[in-house]
Amino acid sequence: MRIATTIFLTDETIRPVRLAQELEQRGFDGLYLPEHTHIPVSRDTPAPMGEPLPREYGRTLDPFVALGQAAAVTERLRLGTGITLVAQHDPVDLAKRIATLDFLSGGRFTLGVGFGWNVEEAADHGVTWSTRRELTRDRMALMRALWADEPTAHEGAFGSVRASYAHPKPGGGAPRTLVGGAAGPKLFSHVTAYADGWLPIGGRGLTGTLPALRAAWTDAGRPGEPVVVPFAVLPTPGKLAYYRELGIDEVVLQLPPADEAEVLRTLDDYAQYL
Repeated sequence: MRIATTIFLTDETIRPVRLAQELEQRGFDGLYLPEHTHIPVSRDTPAPMGEPLPREYGRTLDPFVALGQAAAVTERLRLGTGITLVAQHDPVDLAKRIATLDFLSGGRFTLGVGFGWNVEEAADHGVTWSTRRELTRDRMALMRALWADEPTAHEGAFGSVRASYAHPKPGGGAPRTLVGGAAGPKLFSHVTAYADGWLPIGGRGLTGTLPALRAAWTDAGRPGEPVVVPFAVLPTPGKLAYYRELGIDEVVLQLPPADEAEVLRTLDDYAQYL
């Protein structure tokens, strides 16, 4: 089982270059970074991880800039977002950024897609909260049109793009795409429509939810099986053994949003799982 990591990189934590080098040298498989453009002070949305909202949420580095640095100093380390708030981006610009990072990293990029929890943050991007999921679906279709081998137009409910020359192209026609969120028919409809699999936060309850995801995958006419990558996991030997029994071949462990010394101590501890 491949062991990747995720961390809230901020202006107060270990730097992306140092972390990426340490991860590759130690044999970790990947680095996934989260995204928040800003956290409005007047926030009314309860934090799903509990109050008070952790300091790092308002200080995160831009994941694409940080992952670009990581790509430049590594050769093998996989790179991903966990997650990108697609609804909060101009899709033409985001498609270019994703394709460029995947191209320059030699096809090492995974796009984690999420729908967000912070109503105020989304509103500042002009996102109507009740439509954010369908907006994301439409923007994914628009980006896939730009990633297509031949100039392809997209006309959607939320946006359109003319048939265009748009290079570079991500490997395989689109980067590996995983959708994060809680299990259920609505989430699984997004996984089966435009993704390669699911990023379940914490990875709890997979025994019950995996059959439903696989059934939705088959019903949608998708070949094979969906990729499932438990995300932001605080590991124990028993937990990782459970994932292996389920046939999981990648897990993403949570690192603390801390300085270099503390992060490296955590990597020393996590080395037992490699």
